[in-house]
Amino acid sequence: MYIVKNALRCITRSKGRNVLIGIIALVIAVAACIGLSIRQAAESAKASALEGIHITATISFDRSGAMNQMGGGGRPGGMGGFDKNQFADMMGGASSLTLAEYQKYAAADSVQDFYYTLTAYFNGTDTFQPVSDETDEGELEGDLEDDGSDRPQMPGGMGGMMGGMFSSGDFTIVGYSSDSALTDFISGNASILDGGVMFDEGTEEMACVITEELAIYNSLSVGDTLTLTNPALESEQYTLTIVGIYTSTQTNDFSMSMFGTSQDPANKIYMSANTLQAILDASAAANTKVTNETTGRETDSKITSTLAATYTFADADAYYAFEAEVRQLGLSDSYAVSSTDITSFENSLAPLNTLSTMAGWFLLVILLIGGVILVVLNIFNVRERKYEVGVLTAMGMKKWKVAAQFMCEILVVTMIAVILGAGIGAVSSVPVTNALLENQIASQSAQQSQAEQNFGRPGNMGGGMMGGFPGGNMPSDFPSDMGGKNPFDDMFGGAADYITQVDSAMNLTVVFQMMGVGLLLTLIASAASVLFIMRYDPLKILANRD
Repeated sequence: MYIVKNALRCITRSKGRNVLIGIIALVIAVAACIGLSIRQAAESAKASALEGIHITATISFDRSGAMNQMGGGGRPGGMGGFDKNQFADMMGGASSLTLAEYQKYAAADSVQDFYYTLTAYFNGTDTFQPVSDETDEGELEGDLEDDGSDRPQMPGGMGGMMGGMFSSGDFTIVGYSSDSALTDFISGNASILDGGVMFDEGTEEMACVITEELAIYNSLSVGDTLTLTNPALESEQYTLTIVGIYTSTQTNDFSMSMFGTSQDPANKIYMSANTLQAILDASAAANTKVTNETTGRETDSKITSTLAATYTFADADAYYAFEAEVRQLGLSDSYAVSSTDITSFENSLAPLNTLSTMAGWFLLVILLIGGVILVVLNIFNVRERKYEVGVLTAMGMKKWKVAAQFMCEILVVTMIAVILGAGIGAVSSVPVTNALLENQIASQSAQQSQAEQNFGRPGNMGGGMMGGFPGGNMPSDFPSDMGGKNPFDDMFGGAADYITQVDSAMNLTVVFQMMGVGLLLTLIASAASVLFIMRYDPLKILANRD
């Protein structure tokens, strides 16, 4: 108790020196509080954002991983060069997984739900035509050109390039395995109009839903029938009953008819995956060889489809555990597990993570510099009070008790500064964090923009692949927003949706960390003074006093 009382008396007796130490400790405490708050805000924002996202994943063929399995000769700089024949054989045997395989991996404990879609392309008939803005001569209205082929051309000759990207057919038919797969309807981007219903989940009935535009274009209503034909064999036809008509933000925002009517969202028809599979099975059973009149090549007439399977997870931990589980279930290393949700989430955190890293280094530098200053000040403090130390030890006080008194003085001054610094930091941490985050995002965006300009591919798609548009710009009827995104974002890579601000930065974790900072500063500042005190000889101090 005497040590504490004497320490308090010494603090009030040497106000000037202790005020100086307190100011330095206060500056360190405020800087440390802001730095710790930024780091805590990054963690809190990450956890909050992660809880708010719906995590899905897919399994796809990993060509890069497959090439690495070819051995050293397939690696850059490897001996023997690249074996092109082996690579061709590998890619020739590569294909998407079968539905049975996808369903096997859906049995993993981490999977919350599983659904899939089948996509195929069909033609219409004379009485059922796709929505199209083509003229009677087969040319698109507007500024499209004709290169002498039957394929409509985009300005600047883009038709030749784009024409091979999309499958042929008048309509895109999508079969959904369950209601969970109908994500547009769940999110509200699409809805069934009054008078109609969605087809039953898992049904095999020949039922479908069509877009409002397609219904108006062909004068169809709920209860009517439509006929689809095999693009390779016109005699192969399938009749479906319209049970619902839907409207979608995609059909209202953007038309892809310049790439073929099947790519226009207005010509997208939905049905149960079981129904579409039954059609595919019937087409396979009726398969025959057909000859292309232009090339003379023989091909199968059966309708083919693409399968896309999606896994959903309760949280990020389940997603990260999924890959290990599917490997145990037999998934080859030639296939990779990926999640666009996780990728987008990680991209959105880039500025905040960078800011958090910078705050960590800033905190370390502040503590080092502040610690050195406090050590120097306390060395001078001990040297000035050398006689006091000699008197106390000569009176019989143990040296460790004298050192403890000095430590108490530093601790009291430091903790008062830490408490004040925590209060100032709590008030200023959020606006300071948001201001720094805004600058970081602006800096990162500027770097990205500069990089795009250096490559001749600015963000407005004025160059590169889109340079075929007149003046390097997209046509005026090309909207910049298709359901909240540029229609070419998936094709060319869109900008990340960064986290732009944080709502809170100070919490109990930061408070406890600040207490730790106060104790650390106390230990650093008093370490030198303790060493000096323990080395002092009280008799020599008293004998040498001037």
